[in-house]
Amino acid sequence: MGRSFDQRSHAYLGYALLVRGSIGNEDREFRVGVGEGAHAKHQFKARDSVSGEALPVADPRIETVEFYKVSSLKTIRSGIEEEAQPPPWCGVPPPLAVYRERGHRRLAARTYEEKCTSCIRGCHMAVEMIIDQWNPSKRRYRTETFCCGPRSCPLYRPGPQRKVPGRRGMTYTEEDWVDEEATSRRAPDE
Repeated sequence: MGRSFDQRSHAYLGYALLVRGSIGNEDREFRVGVGEGAHAKHQFKARDSVSGEALPVADPRIETVEFYKVSSLKTIRSGIEEEAQPPPWCGVPPPLAVYRERGHRRLAARTYEEKCTSCIRGCHMAVEMIIDQWNPSKRRYRTETFCCGPRSCPLYRPGPQRKVPGRRGMTYTEEDWVDEEATSRRAPDE
């Protein structure tokens, strides 16, 4: 996501997979970025068992995953075939165009970490902020969490309004109407 004071733009580049597994000789949890093509081919879902090779990201400030450019990808065992009663939703994530069309709203970081990391509708985005539009080399970085799920989801908590720094110490506060407008095309249960 890109932010410049009261403006924001999105570029959904792929999917972030939360993996519990091995990197070399180290067993741990890590995030891997896969592109739309790899996802379309493998139809990843919760509890899949996969293998492959990946590279560390070049600039961790602008990524929420540790690894990307996955190759030699193989599905060893398929995970959950049918969803348990959602939320969280754990089936095969839809194409990125569906996420763009649905829009998203801010999600409390704590709610995301505690309840939504396995949900295909939870999103953890890297944010690059241009602090001064007249001097775009001044940038800051952070991550933000979002929800693309139904507006009626009982797990959803919006968290605090997002504040975006600007030039000369100014701050823009993103009001609730921004999220409402982004998801207004949907009924509460879609």
